[in-house]
Amino acid sequence: MLIDFKDEQFETKIKNEEVSIVQFSAEWCAPCKALIPVMEKLSDTYKDKASFYYADIENGGINTGSAAGVRGVPTVIVYKKGVEVDRKVGGVAESHMKEFLDKNI
Repeated sequence: MLIDFKDEQFETKIKNEEVSIVQFSAEWCAPCKALIPVMEKLSDTYKDKASFYYADIENGGINTGSAAGVRGVPTVIVYKKGVEVDRKVGGVAESHMKEFLDKNI
């Protein structure tokens, strides 16, 4: 399940979790919308290994997205205890996203 992300959760959740995956997106972004079902499915696959978040860069995730230097959406960032480990920018196929997660989780 993708958890709806709000900026304040970075301090309360992301910095305290072993592995967090945050999808930075925007409501108007077609590739972002296409990535949502992929991330939902992968969040079930990896539910015991990581928490998955959906952050709208124009709403609840605006400050975190800005602080992370997100310049294009969708951007998926892997955090370990609040520290960025890797990121993938742009819409990608489920198989590519799974490879990316396997490498970083």
